[in-house]
Amino acid sequence: MTDRLDGIRKRIDAVDAEIQRLISERAALAQEVAQIKQAGQVDEEVVFYRPEREAQVLRKVLERNQGPLPGEEMARLFREIMSACLALEQPLTVAFLGPEGTFTQAAALKHFGHSVRTRPQAAIDEVFREVEAGSAHFGVVPVENSTEGVINHTLDMFMRSSLTICGEVELRIHHHLIGRERDNIRKIYSHQQSLAQCREWLDAHLPEVERVAVSSNAEAVRRAAEDEGAAAIAGETAAEIYGVPVLEAKIEDNPDNTTRFLVIGKQKVPPSGDDKTSLLVSTPNRPGALYRLLAPFERNGISMSRIESRPSRLANWEYVFFIDINGHVDDEPVARALETLKADSPMFKVLGSYPKAVL
Repeated sequence: MTDRLDGIRKRIDAVDAEIQRLISERAALAQEVAQIKQAGQVDEEVVFYRPEREAQVLRKVLERNQGPLPGEEMARLFREIMSACLALEQPLTVAFLGPEGTFTQAAALKHFGHSVRTRPQAAIDEVFREVEAGSAHFGVVPVENSTEGVINHTLDMFMRSSLTICGEVELRIHHHLIGRERDNIRKIYSHQQSLAQCREWLDAHLPEVERVAVSSNAEAVRRAAEDEGAAAIAGETAAEIYGVPVLEAKIEDNPDNTTRFLVIGKQKVPPSGDDKTSLLVSTPNRPGALYRLLAPFERNGISMSRIESRPSRLANWEYVFFIDINGHVDDEPVARALETLKADSPMFKVLGSYPKAVL
């Protein structure tokens, strides 16, 4: 058995050496790409990060994968390789809803990889401003949760921001009870969304404990670390950052609890082959208005994946609609539908066309 193990280990060492050589070769090619871009765009801002290209690469990884590693694990490995290679071309700065240890930071790292610089912001509007001012290349903000629904503050920001949606991230959310000790918990800190997503568990196990909503789950863990008799609901990363143990794991009421995040920036994204387009539109307050708003999609065979309404803030009882459809603005059926929609809508804005989440 020892001889056989030694033989397998030697083969592993040889494979490791080849993998390392190929990664270095890929990194050198990435540097060559950067040089070509810089030489060819002397008077223009050079675009290094290409969301559509990365989505295409990750889809190919999933298609090629034959195990034994799951496809998602293999794609995550390539995600990190691409992140490191891109950092050789241009290190990216990504603003996120902070502080350190939030699910939004986890979403940013899932999308961009760990070779980016993440910059925490105290509120969603500050993430937008950081990107608008050019202090960050991109921002990541939550937009909806599968259990508790839409994040209204994010939708409202799109009504007054010039930024474009450049991508989306879907993150499976696992909430943990975090604290110094399980007994004698008098208070639980967490973000209001997380408290709502764990309502049934709390009612069953800690019904008499006070629930205190705070600005983020990371802030909740920070307070629990300092407040005797307090606990927090948050993710594992926040527990690690603040050195507070997990008392009960995965206490969310819905095991499929998922939050969708949007990547915002100034960059228009070309088609990737499997895209989504987000729109902001309004309609006159008259009978059949919503039907006429949606009719162009039906006529052009376009599937709509989401519609949300928000007060327009321009007049009482007037609303705008946030709509997600399948396809890219450069696709002919989508272009036809949007041309009709624009002509019939008092307010019309394409928030962005971007690759559907791969990971």
